[in-house]
Amino acid sequence: MSNKERRENRTERLFATILLLQNRPNMTSRDLAEHFSVSRRTVFRDLNALTESGVPLTYSEGGGYEILEGYQLPPLMLSAREAATLLVGTEFMKLQSDASLREDADAVALKIRAVLPREIREYVDRLRENTVLDPYWLHAVQEGGSESGRWYKLSEAVARSRKVTMEYFVESRSELTKRYVDPLGLVYYTDHWNLIAYDHLRKDVRNFRLDRIREMFVLTERFERPDGFDLAAYLEELGLDSEMKNVHLRFKEDDYGRARMEIPARIEREEKSPAGVDVQFRFSNLDYIASWLLRYGEGVEVVEPDELKSRHLKAARGIAAIYEG
Repeated sequence: MSNKERRENRTERLFATILLLQNRPNMTSRDLAEHFSVSRRTVFRDLNALTESGVPLTYSEGGGYEILEGYQLPPLMLSAREAATLLVGTEFMKLQSDASLREDADAVALKIRAVLPREIREYVDRLRENTVLDPYWLHAVQEGGSESGRWYKLSEAVARSRKVTMEYFVESRSELTKRYVDPLGLVYYTDHWNLIAYDHLRKDVRNFRLDRIREMFVLTERFERPDGFDLAAYLEELGLDSEMKNVHLRFKEDDYGRARMEIPARIEREEKSPAGVDVQFRFSNLDYIASWLLRYGEGVEVVEPDELKSRHLKAARGIAAIYEG
């Protein structure tokens, strides 16, 4: 372990010691050594460093260490980017089916918010109001995609109401267009991030996929949000993506238990029959679904759309050709 790593580990341990003694007073040096898996000598050095830094440590009558009541940690120092990262993590966990995860995530978010400086706290609140996560996005996360880094720039533009110029590829026309937009919110749905923005070219609120943005610049020029605009209501009323397709699959019952946990979309219909388990959902990237279905082999059949049937068959034939060759 390098000296830098040792210093970072010690800093984390000192911070954790403060939190631990505030929540579990009267811990002895032996208790602390066992908790952190270090020697008692290391514990004494840590406690001395905390005292020298101004933490009011005392040895209680009960025979352990505690921090005098009223001591507060200084405000949590996070950059706007770090705060945005925490937002994504806690908001995603609050969408899980496990109630305990939702409760823990909500508690963590409240604690973090309580110790953030006012400016960063207000930034996080604005971003939370204008960000929507689909609860199944994790299945499709890809490293190093073309949209890498753009989320942070656009999240700042959303939170600070900054105009954006960009070169955007319109796939239906195979055309690269220049757009001047007012970013209103960010949404992750199925397998890609989307920017919801007022498009000055079309004079309307439009959806832009981040992976189709070729170049973009956040301007210093500010804009006023449309009066009464609500991101969640907009998505519910108009739908997120005009490219969404209805997908109907039929799984063998023995295979569906595993598949259900991995379906990368919100299930809209689920029904058992003698033929198996029918499931329906909406998805835009049929190539992704065709590839994903291969893991279930003969345990799944595409009922519709025909376009997905063709892609699934093509993918299966491609694999068969490898071995036939």
